[in-house]
Amino acid sequence: MPRMLVSYDPRWPQQFEEIAAEIRTHGSPEWLIEHIGSTAVPGMRAKPIIDVAVRVEGIDDFDAHRSGLEALGWRRGSSVQSHPVMVFEQDGIRTRIAHFFPASDWETVNQRILRDWLRAHPEDADRYTHAKCDAVAVAARGTSTYNAAKTPVIQDLVDRARAARGLPPVPVSDKA
Repeated sequence: MPRMLVSYDPRWPQQFEEIAAEIRTHGSPEWLIEHIGSTAVPGMRAKPIIDVAVRVEGIDDFDAHRSGLEALGWRRGSSVQSHPVMVFEQDGIRTRIAHFFPASDWETVNQRILRDWLRAHPEDADRYTHAKCDAVAVAARGTSTYNAAKTPVIQDLVDRARAARGLPPVPVSDKA
């Protein structure tokens, strides 16, 4: 069962800044790092996990710096196929996720596009919050996973956000 959704915590932006500084120090100072996910949308309910997007030159750039992050307790995670992901757990609870995107893909990263859309469209942020709450209930009943249950709403929001930028629709899920 997924962790419970909690009310927006005004400390999340500061936690992101601390995580970004840690990643720059132990990864590469050249990496661009942004706060993504629901904790990056003021007022939105979320699982208390800070998601970050990291722009790297390429996968070789990520691989060259990965050991510095692993030394801090980050580890490879997720079944995402399109880009490397590292996770950090504290006392057995996931608290951070870092997605590493090649610079060539940066402007079309769905997570960044969705974050920007939700910040600019509060009615869609509310719609997504309700979808997440429903997904928690569906997952608790065992009829679907949390991610699968919220994917249709995410797909619709991302499609609209991409269209507003003149980008074609793409599937939002790339889980293996």
